[in-house]
Amino acid sequence: MAIEIILLEDVAGLGKIGDKVRVSDGYARNFLLPRKLGQKPSPGLLRQIEAKKLRLQQEREERVGVARSMAEKIAGIVLEIPVAVGENDKLYGSVNAQMLVDALAEKGIELDKTALVLEEGIRTLGETIVEVKLHAEVKADLKVMVVKKAD
Repeated sequence: MAIEIILLEDVAGLGKIGDKVRVSDGYARNFLLPRKLGQKPSPGLLRQIEAKKLRLQQEREERVGVARSMAEKIAGIVLEIPVAVGENDKLYGSVNAQMLVDALAEKGIELDKTALVLEEGIRTLGETIVEVKLHAEVKADLKVMVVKKAD
């Protein structure tokens, strides 16, 4: 027997917060209700869900705003990374994401290295553009200059 439930959270494969869904009695009783993912419909519940949706939307907009301001800061930076080189200006090793994160931290920008889209290390001298994912909707380009370390 199926019953109608209003989702209190997003449930993968079922729906988003506030959706009315018909699920089996057992699924509702054993999974959705105990985990507080859904509840039986009531007028008060609909008002609570609308308020929660509004709050989540405002929080998301704040996060996007913070990410955009950080993207502007990152776009204005040229990150200079001094490295040791051998013959023919060949780098010993490579410049990796952690080195970039550490250099950004010195400039006052705290990032997680997973935000940098760097498939493999930078192995050449010169300028490289590294994409930085700050939010699902916000990306920035970080200009990195790899230079010879002064002897």
